[in-house]
Amino acid sequence: MVKVQVSTNELVAGRYRLLEGVHHEEGREGWHGQDVESERPVTLTRSRLPAHLREEAELRTAVRITRESEALGLVCPGRVSVVIDVVEDKDFLWTVTARPEGVPLSALLGHGPVDYVRAARIGLGVLDVLGAAHQEGITHGDLSPGQVWVEERGGVTVAGFGLMGASASPRVTAPSYASPEQARGEGGGPATDLWALGAIMYEMVEGRPAIRDRGGLEATFRAVERLPIRAPLSAGPLSPAIQGLLRRDPVERVPESVVREALTRILKAELDEDSMPTETLPVFRDLDGPPARRVWGKVPLSRPVLLGGALAVTVVCFAGLTAAGGLSERGTSASGPASSPKVSATPSPTPSASPSSTVAQQAPSTSPSPTSSSSASASPSPSHTLTDDPPTGFFRYTAPQGFSVALPKGWKPVRTESSADGSYRVTLGASGDPRTLVVTYSTQLTSDPVAVWREVDTSLRGDSIAYERLGDIRAVTYQGYKGADMEWLSTNDAVRERTFGRGYLIGDHEGFSLRWTTPAADWDTAADRAALTTFLRTFKGGSQ
Repeated sequence: MVKVQVSTNELVAGRYRLLEGVHHEEGREGWHGQDVESERPVTLTRSRLPAHLREEAELRTAVRITRESEALGLVCPGRVSVVIDVVEDKDFLWTVTARPEGVPLSALLGHGPVDYVRAARIGLGVLDVLGAAHQEGITHGDLSPGQVWVEERGGVTVAGFGLMGASASPRVTAPSYASPEQARGEGGGPATDLWALGAIMYEMVEGRPAIRDRGGLEATFRAVERLPIRAPLSAGPLSPAIQGLLRRDPVERVPESVVREALTRILKAELDEDSMPTETLPVFRDLDGPPARRVWGKVPLSRPVLLGGALAVTVVCFAGLTAAGGLSERGTSASGPASSPKVSATPSPTPSASPSSTVAQQAPSTSPSPTSSSSASASPSPSHTLTDDPPTGFFRYTAPQGFSVALPKGWKPVRTESSADGSYRVTLGASGDPRTLVVTYSTQLTSDPVAVWREVDTSLRGDSIAYERLGDIRAVTYQGYKGADMEWLSTNDAVRERTFGRGYLIGDHEGFSLRWTTPAADWDTAADRAALTTFLRTFKGGSQ
């Protein structure tokens, strides 16, 4: 390796002229350049030199980097930027490659987020390269948007192989995309690359990094290791894959094959459903398998689509897995209500008990300090009469899907999602109001509402931040139908939230759920208690 100092007016190593800056991110910069000896175009990337490379013999470092990139260039021709030269510059390392087609993803993201279908397509291209590298025993270990080049027609080239590889040191080039194990100094493997892929796809759909750079390596590493990641709001059916990749425990991170299947399903669904209205989100489907049961708000699957180590993650067609904790759908009101096609077939109630005008319900617990013991000891509240008359400060909202409920004035739908089988999910709220009500209608529920909530409980334990169920899941009768209640705590954007969920069946496999989420500190305020009571009194689903 040749040691050089360089400015934009000088030749790198006396040979490579810098022509145009093409990307910049923490720890890394890239330029289009020219090899003045051969006059061919090249791309030069200057990366912060990792400590372990400073201790290596210069020649050994250069040979390892070029050999790894060459080996992958043979396995993935045209998909890997093969390194043709390595140059050391004080605390930085220059890698010189043939100029890839397209533009760096970091430059593309400078124009704002991309839709989830394009993100899935780019992610699948990157995953193909990573999978081939892992088959060869090579870990990238340094993946970031600046290392991914995207062609106008969708092709993907990945650069940066060999810089970190099998190093036991944490990555120090672009720390915002480091995995938690790298941030702890534990080194990395294939699961490290999968975390980086999840972080890249998160940024593609959200327009912001999952973890922002904190202005210094150690501060950013602490954020990667400790800070909760807000659930993506614009990922659509890509959300479960992203969240499965961003599991802090590498053992629980979803494997490559399962991520590939999930991304492929999204792209297939997009092709299969070109004739559907654009407001309807594609769903992950098993075209050959029979429909399977779903839990409140989940899409039917004949098998799990995401499985991270020993922990299964059920894929859903809605943005986010739940309305709690790290999977909360806060912030959607900024974009206003989303339209959704009206479900043509309204559910016909076939109650397990004779419907009556009286709601026999068990209200959530009233302890000012929410704890498991306080919720477990909650006793049923007096029955309430179902009414069409909204109380003062509320108005009757009738959704195009067919349900109706009295909402606080100023509230409206802030997110609406549906699937091809007629199921849907509507999030209701108001800009600046931290509270939400989520109404879900599902068509393939089991016959036991308590069992349905148990499945939700299992998912929340794996996916929510600081999740804690309050008390037992309680069987109730609601509007004459068989139902169940569950309450839980979780953390979203550093705010401790409390959620009350009520689900009930209106037929053998059909049913609704209502989820009321509010800051836990406000749970026992008069306004929040009145809101929940009003929702339960006034909700009407479908043809009820």
